[in-house]
Amino acid sequence: MVLCSVFPVLSQEIDPFKQALPGYEYSFPRDFYSHEDYRIEWWYYTGNLRDESNREFGYQLTFFRVALDPDKALSNPSQWKIDHIYFAHMTVSDLKDEKFYFFERINRPSLGLAGAASNKLHVWNEDWELKQEGPGHRLVALENETGLDLSLVPGKPLVIHGNDGVSQKGEGEGNASHYFSFTRMATTGTVTIKGKPYKVSGTSWMDHEYSSNQLNPTQIGWDWFSLKLNDGTELMLYQIRLKDGGIDPYSSGTRVTSSGKPQHIKKGEYKIRATGKWKSDRSGIEYPSGWNIQIPDKKIDLVIKPDMEGQELFELRSINRSYWEGSVTVSGTSKGEQVKGKGYVELVGYGKALEQQLPE
Repeated sequence: MVLCSVFPVLSQEIDPFKQALPGYEYSFPRDFYSHEDYRIEWWYYTGNLRDESNREFGYQLTFFRVALDPDKALSNPSQWKIDHIYFAHMTVSDLKDEKFYFFERINRPSLGLAGAASNKLHVWNEDWELKQEGPGHRLVALENETGLDLSLVPGKPLVIHGNDGVSQKGEGEGNASHYFSFTRMATTGTVTIKGKPYKVSGTSWMDHEYSSNQLNPTQIGWDWFSLKLNDGTELMLYQIRLKDGGIDPYSSGTRVTSSGKPQHIKKGEYKIRATGKWKSDRSGIEYPSGWNIQIPDKKIDLVIKPDMEGQELFELRSINRSYWEGSVTVSGTSKGEQVKGKGYVELVGYGKALEQQLPE
């Protein structure tokens, strides 16, 4: 899901941007690149890593592209033209010391400070960078002597989420996205914390999503899960929360078999129950903390626990809000067999409902 969905456009408005509609035919590698005819787009990476002494880390690195409406774009000479805003979020979770580091970048494309290529996989925000490197992806981001330099290679085939080319997020034409993932990427490289480098390895998850209009006024946020289990399967689930306290019927997910086959999961086929709460001392927001996930038809019953509670990105300028995004540990059963795993959970819209808001 990620956070570009905080820029919804109501479906009844006349929209100059291309809509995510059923029947879309993906084209790779082209669809890894930028899609400037859509309003919003992001490249999202999370991972669960260890160093040589088994010290554990989690990370997130996400690059966002947001197009401005043509009547709001500034028509200056070409090098100063402002028709997009690019921002990026980077986090590192040091699980041994229970320290959470988060950073953001906000830039306009002027003078090449930030951008996303439409002819190759290359996205950048100043010296934070995502690019193609051989058969895999390279991530580089460093801020205040903390960050990462990682190489990721897909271990399973690409997965397309949803049905008929779209991942529907709400009622109405175009309230959807084009959404695909690498759900298990072998990861090696370096995590740096306050100037100290750690040689790490592990697995990562990649999402790429683009859209022009996802959420509607009845929706206030979401809980999103990406889980990698030791039986070789992965699970992506999200539930979109409504203002009346309910869950939107367009919530859904994907189970990926050990051979890489995606299985679409509808809202009525799974249950997500929060088992605890955590209140942030910084924002005062109370988040769910700990979950039980059940998918009866697939005999899946999982317990998800945060690796540490304090994984909140606090009052980000780029989105005018806080959200929780953190490393988790999974245990439970699948098809009657014991499983365990690692993953990430994203909690958006707690404390402040979603609204259309561009970064200042």
